[in-house]
Amino acid sequence: MTPKNELLFVALGGSGEIGMNVNLYGCQGKWLMVDCGVTFADHAYPGIDVVLPDLSFIEERAGDLLGIVLTHGHEDHIGALPYLAEDLGVPLYATPFTAGLIRGKLEEEGNASRVPLKVIAPGDGFDLGPFGITFVPLSHSIPEANALLIDTPHGRVMHTGDWKLDAAPLLGAPATAEELTRIGDKGVLALVCDSTNVFNAEASGSEADVRAGLLDVVTKAKGRVLVTTFASNAARLQTLGEVAQETGRKICVAGRSLDRILKVARATGYLKSFPAPIDPETAMRLPRDKVLVVATGGQGEDRAALARVAARNHPISLDAGDTVVFSSKQIPGNEVAIGRIQNQLAAQGVQMVTERQAHVHVSGHPGRPELAAMYRWIRPQTLLPVHGEMRHLMEQARFGLAEGIPHTLVQTDGDIVRLAPGAPVKIGHAPVGRLVLDGDVILPGDGATINERRKLAINGQISVAVAIGGRGLIGTPQVRLQGIPVEEERGPFIDELADEIAAAVKRAPRDREKFREALRLAARRVATRWTGKKPVIDVLIVEA
Repeated sequence: MTPKNELLFVALGGSGEIGMNVNLYGCQGKWLMVDCGVTFADHAYPGIDVVLPDLSFIEERAGDLLGIVLTHGHEDHIGALPYLAEDLGVPLYATPFTAGLIRGKLEEEGNASRVPLKVIAPGDGFDLGPFGITFVPLSHSIPEANALLIDTPHGRVMHTGDWKLDAAPLLGAPATAEELTRIGDKGVLALVCDSTNVFNAEASGSEADVRAGLLDVVTKAKGRVLVTTFASNAARLQTLGEVAQETGRKICVAGRSLDRILKVARATGYLKSFPAPIDPETAMRLPRDKVLVVATGGQGEDRAALARVAARNHPISLDAGDTVVFSSKQIPGNEVAIGRIQNQLAAQGVQMVTERQAHVHVSGHPGRPELAAMYRWIRPQTLLPVHGEMRHLMEQARFGLAEGIPHTLVQTDGDIVRLAPGAPVKIGHAPVGRLVLDGDVILPGDGATINERRKLAINGQISVAVAIGGRGLIGTPQVRLQGIPVEEERGPFIDELADEIAAAVKRAPRDREKFREALRLAARRVATRWTGKKPVIDVLIVEA
């Protein structure tokens, strides 16, 4: 698939799912990538924390790829770059704050010198082949979130990235209604738009509104206060710094990602007035009502600061009467992990405040009123919903039509869409999928290793070793179990399994592989009879 005299769009991630955003635009034989993010693993990927997009479609066409443009610095938009960008061999383009986060990630991975990173000022533009790209600042929950205005020979595309409307932003200067209207006045072929909050009937609200809610909660708190929020939400950090100063509390920052965000933000001109944090040891020596801790882990992450505090293996400790404020929204799928931490805190007598009890969080994505406003300003010929599961994409398409957009097209990962010339239409399908970062190795998400691990997690494993001599079996078969549900009956189970293997040795065919398979099936029959499960059976044959 080489784009001809046409404009193509292909999502390799982020359409039909939340996270892992990767989008391609194709025109006149060349491709442009927008974002390259990760998503986070669930129980379907045992032992895996990070899931990456499968970029094989564009890797096979890397010679025609001109560059990767990053809308903002959230993990689901930049997190895959340290692992995948070097192989693509093209420059990255980002505004200063986002570039600072990317540079840190590349340095940690050890390939910063091999991945060109070009810094573009907010509001500025540049050309790449048939594409003219302009960064259009918008509000979000991280500094320097940008829409991309992409000029092509076939018309202009407004690619929103993640965004919201904020009448009183604490950080940055997003484009005004007048500026966005002027973009629409010049004509927009397609609006490729964030769908995450399309079911919200109300606008997301301003970060300035959260300040009053947090100030009220912290003012009323009697002991230590710990606030957990997304590390990347620099505007929330600014708010918490102001709240700490107004309530007479010293601020302590707990979490490596928070330290990284603070460092990059200050280096790029943000959070200059944020109070100097104290270390955990100093925080623990102060009176309980003189400390405000900001910590990572509000989504229940096992290794984050909040989980360690709740488990009492962190320098920061909380006791009965202290308060934890969840200044973030639960991401779907994290409810169980968050609930586990909240139960630990509750058992210690810690009070908890979430967005259900107080106004301590606003979303960074647009509700329906904000979407309607963007439609009025941009006035696209076509709406292409992205950044959402199928229910989000379909609902935004319906909403866009109801608001007067002439055409909508719902696509999902892998759909190749021709935006122009002519009416938007799906013309093919690109291979898509998931890769997993397993330690230091990248593997297919549904490859042999992960499938084997799933089987082990579900059914357990049995190892059987037999020694064979000229007269047959030597000694007793040796059996080892992992994850087999026999518990107190482990001894009798192993005895019966060994007896069955010994009997199978006598009647098994002499062909090596058929012999091994006969022993494996004999062990499987015993295990299924005892447990109802079909464990993975490994057979070791030693010939004396």
